Amino acid sequence: MDQLTDALAASLDLVAGRCGDPTALVYDRLFARQPGMRDLFVNDPAGAAQGHMLQMVLETLTNMADGAAWPANMIRAERINHDQIGVPFDVFATFFDVVHETFRDAGGEAWTAEMETAWTTVLARAAEA
Repeated sequence: MDQLTDALAASLDLVAGRCGDPTALVYDRLFARQPGMRDLFVNDPAGAAQGHMLQMVLETLTNMADGAAWPANMIRAERINHDQIGVPFDVFATFFDVVHETFRDAGGEAWTAEMETAWTTVLARAAEA
């Protein structure tokens, strides 16, 4: 693994160690920022879809950090899929920022400059998709 991938992986480990499953933290922040998105999860009372979506985002970003080509295609396809269920492109893009902010806050004082650089670099790549 390279430095970018290592730092991103370390941030994921940090958050998991501090709060276990961060799904509720991520979606609480998303719904505070985009209240209309809560209605899209009315049929997901246990949060399974939310957890799956977060897992896919983290997997996509991790593979993007590794230099894989498929994540950009995945992001483009999911933007279209989400638009079809009522998630505008600009709202779709905010989810990545919400995940980053939630993880950074959960990492607290242990969040390093290398972790922040890894996230901002990978999110810039995602935004290009």
